[in-house]
Amino acid sequence: MSHALPMPVLSATGSIDQYIQSVNRIPLLTEREEHDLATRLQEQGDVDAARQLVMSHLRVVVAIARGYLGYGLPHADLIQEGNIGLMKAVKRFDPKRGVRLVSFAIHWIKAEIHEYVIRNWRLVKIATTKAQRKLFFNLRSMKTDTGTLNKDEVQAMAEQLGVKPEEVVEMETRLTGRDMPLDGGNDDEDDRFAPIAYLPDPNAEPSVVLEQAENARLADEGLHSALASLDERSRAIVSRRWLTEDSGPTLHELAAEYGVSAERIRQIEAKAMQKMRGLLAAA
Repeated sequence: MSHALPMPVLSATGSIDQYIQSVNRIPLLTEREEHDLATRLQEQGDVDAARQLVMSHLRVVVAIARGYLGYGLPHADLIQEGNIGLMKAVKRFDPKRGVRLVSFAIHWIKAEIHEYVIRNWRLVKIATTKAQRKLFFNLRSMKTDTGTLNKDEVQAMAEQLGVKPEEVVEMETRLTGRDMPLDGGNDDEDDRFAPIAYLPDPNAEPSVVLEQAENARLADEGLHSALASLDERSRAIVSRRWLTEDSGPTLHELAAEYGVSAERIRQIEAKAMQKMRGLLAAA
C-alpha cells in the first residue's frame, strides 16, 4: 500500500459525499500489514503507522455513523466523533491479542458516537442511566411500526433488554415527544401561551413582596431621618443635587446662589453625604 496517501479532512464547508468517496478509495490492510503497523506503533511509537491504521479504517466509521442518522444530527459530526473513537482504539490496540483492529475499534467508535448523540440530541438529557442508554439506542430499531407500543410489546421489549416495563414506556414517551421552546418563538401570539409565561416569579411570593415593601419603608424613613439631621443649607444642597427627578443644579450654580466657591459647595456636600451614610449604616 502507498504511504503517501493524504489524510482525508472532513470540514464544515466540504462535501460529505466527497469525503466518503475519498475514504472508500483508501486500500484495506491485510492481516500481516495491520499486525506489522500495530507492532511498530506499540513498540516504537511510530506516528506514521498510527496514521495508516486510522486511514484504512475510516470507511468503517462512515458505515457505523450512517446507522445514527435517525437522530437528526449532522452526518459529518457523527463521522467526526466516530473518528475520535477510532483514534482511541488505534492507540489502545494490542496486536498480540490475535484479533483484527476492526473488531476492537467498533466498540470505541460506537461509544464515542453514543456520547455525542446523548449530549446533543435534546437540550434536556434523556438517557442518563445504563438502562436508559440501552433503551435509547435500541427502542427505535426494535419497534415494528411508528405507533405506540401496546402492553405485550412493552413487556417483550423489557424482557429482551433486561429493563423494567415502565422504563420502556418512559423512554418511548421521551423519544416521541418534541422539544418546546420556553419563550414560544418569535410570534407575539404564541408568546402569551409559551411555557415561560407559567413559570413562577420568585419575587411575586407574598413573603418576598412584604419583605421588599418593609425594606423600602425603612429605607425611606432612614433617609428622611438622615436628612433631618443636617443643617438647612446642607440639607438643601443634598436634596437638590441628588433627590430631584430632574438633573439637579451644578456645583457652580449653587456656588453662585449661596455666594461661595464651587469647591466650598463640594466640601459641604461631601461632609453631608458622609454624615448621612454613617446614620443609615447605624439604623
